[in-house]
Amino acid sequence: MTVEDQVRELCRRWAAAEQLEDVAALNDLTVPDFTLVGPAGFVLDKGAWLDRYRNGALRTTSIVWEDPVTVRDYGAAAIAIGRYVQEAEYQGNKADGRFRSTHVAVERDSRWLLAGLHLSTSVGP
Repeated sequence: MTVEDQVRELCRRWAAAEQLEDVAALNDLTVPDFTLVGPAGFVLDKGAWLDRYRNGALRTTSIVWEDPVTVRDYGAAAIAIGRYVQEAEYQGNKADGRFRSTHVAVERDSRWLLAGLHLSTSVGP
């Protein structure tokens, strides 16, 4: 399996774990100092990112990729960019959206893990 295939698979596993609100899987798919930059510019460390599911504040019902994920391989790091549609609620309010997503993956002990995730609202084609 190529690096590109492995990173695309990591992105698929991340989306499935988000949709299932699977904190254990999300924890396993990320490095200890994982950071999320959300579509409104907020920054969450790994603990705060996972706590949204632990405390029930975030409910994700669907994540569907619209584009194939493109991957650039830099050896022990890779950048994956894709676009997806999310159906979710945050603290009881709709959090649906179309997002351009940049995943930063790093290879650790022969496994690819997410080190960072940056989301931006995708309104155009």
